[in-house]
Amino acid sequence: MTQQIPLVDYLVLGDTPHLVAHECTTCGARFFDRRNACASCFGTQFATVGVSSEGELEAFTIVSFAAPGVPVPFVAGVVDCRGTSVRANVINTAPDPEHVKLGMKVRLATYSVGTDDEGTEAVGFGFEPF
Repeated sequence: MTQQIPLVDYLVLGDTPHLVAHECTTCGARFFDRRNACASCFGTQFATVGVSSEGELEAFTIVSFAAPGVPVPFVAGVVDCRGTSVRANVINTAPDPEHVKLGMKVRLATYSVGTDDEGTEAVGFGFEPF
């Protein structure tokens, strides 16, 4: 069996892949990166919480130019996952205005980023329409 590792530390793989965030125990602000203090209230205590795997696309852009080797076009978006904003690509749909709309319902989806020489597969995530 191929070993899988998440591309980012806030992606949890397994039977039901999902995202986790660090939630400030004082004000409830959520962050995906490690924090010493909350950017909203300066609190210093955090709890790890699950993030909804379904959401609504609240902003997006269709990227036509990218770094060498990055296939274009693709859709970069911001998804509201029941109160937690997640920046991610919209995947598994055509990257055009006929298929991507503000307010569309999306869900978390994982995909293979690549496999190294030892057979370890890196797994990334995006959101797909449903």
